[in-house]
Amino acid sequence: MTNITNLSPGTRIRVKTKTNLILEGIVLPRYELYGSDHITIKLDNGYNVGIKISNIQEFSIIEEKEKEKTLEFVLKPPPTKKLENKTIIIGTGGTIASKVDYETGGVKPTLTVKDLLEAVPELAEITEIETEVLMNIFSEDMTPSQWSLLAKKVYNILNEDPRKGVVIAHGTDTMGLSASALSFAIEGLPRGVAFVGSQRSSDRPSSDSAFNLLAAVLYTHLGIGEVAVVMHGETGDTYALAHRGTKVRKMHTSRRDAFQSINAIPLAKIFPYQRKTVILRNDYTPITQGKMTLREKFEDKVALVKFFPSMHSDIIDYLVDKKYRGIVIEGTGLGHIANRLIPSIQRAVEEEVIVTMTSQCLFGMVNLNVYSTGRKLLQAGVLPSEDMIPETAYVKLSWLLGNYNDKNEIKKLYTRNLRGEIEERRRIDVFPRWKHE
Repeated sequence: MTNITNLSPGTRIRVKTKTNLILEGIVLPRYELYGSDHITIKLDNGYNVGIKISNIQEFSIIEEKEKEKTLEFVLKPPPTKKLENKTIIIGTGGTIASKVDYETGGVKPTLTVKDLLEAVPELAEITEIETEVLMNIFSEDMTPSQWSLLAKKVYNILNEDPRKGVVIAHGTDTMGLSASALSFAIEGLPRGVAFVGSQRSSDRPSSDSAFNLLAAVLYTHLGIGEVAVVMHGETGDTYALAHRGTKVRKMHTSRRDAFQSINAIPLAKIFPYQRKTVILRNDYTPITQGKMTLREKFEDKVALVKFFPSMHSDIIDYLVDKKYRGIVIEGTGLGHIANRLIPSIQRAVEEEVIVTMTSQCLFGMVNLNVYSTGRKLLQAGVLPSEDMIPETAYVKLSWLLGNYNDKNEIKKLYTRNLRGEIEERRRIDVFPRWKHE
């Protein structure tokens, strides 16, 4: 009799447990966290269930997994008119670069021209497509070294062919940080660079993958020479928004319009199905025919610390002792922390650590001149971050420390608007747009 642990993923089986429970479904690949004493099957209702082998009384094979077939994929003839637009889509991982394997019920990475044109045939009407998988990682595993690798790749692509739009498929959870990193790393873009993700996989009826991808491609050929995150602008399939890479944050865990520009209006509004785009700002950076500059280094020893009521100074002391070169603090309100922490902050500054202050409020700006605590922080040497998002402040400080040696120059550049991370004009119409639905 076949051992149940030797069944190939994709095999359909019926299981009877020792409690006389009968389950039927498809064998899934073994979970990494499970040992060989469990088997996982996908039930017909879509749920996965793990069963301990010792609890199985008997099982039977209903349908063997078929050997993989070679499917012939035929594209419709290319447009007779030669397309001027070229776009390369770089895969780094995430939901948008994955699809469900219906033989196993699992999700597998995929990013080929064939797959993309099969899922989004409209792409063939607006651009020539190339694809390349640079890495395949969860977005939470993205590190500054991967930012550097990605920046080099984008720089080399645009240096070789400045007409080529670049779309980066990325997991949504840390996409804002990666977009911010690329914004600082490359100056003088000859084309737009769009980060794009998906809140729901391409196999779900409510997927946002195709819509977001079309919008991202359109953004790269809009004439804006900036890095942007391009995602749904509202829950329906009406329009997408291109958010400046240094002003964007994921604000919801699951909504399709999860991303929002903070303290700013987006760069553009894009209607993918109508092939229509509307530029929303007049202070965008236009594409340039000049020479690009690449400064792709990032300093690992930078920390982003959120102040909390019971916070003790040993947290700051620990970072100083561990030779961290930069500390970004998320303070309360206008940028405050408990007064008891200020001596440790002062010690950090005296030991050549750059300490900056942002706000947990997100909307609004830091102002350390209003209350005595803020003035003490200024006297201790803390740098205000104006209206920068905490994550952008962290990325910017990491980038500055990675590429510049002079501490005074770094401090001067940190407080200067380099890539639109600091709004020159304060707006009151950019408060959170969420409605009670």
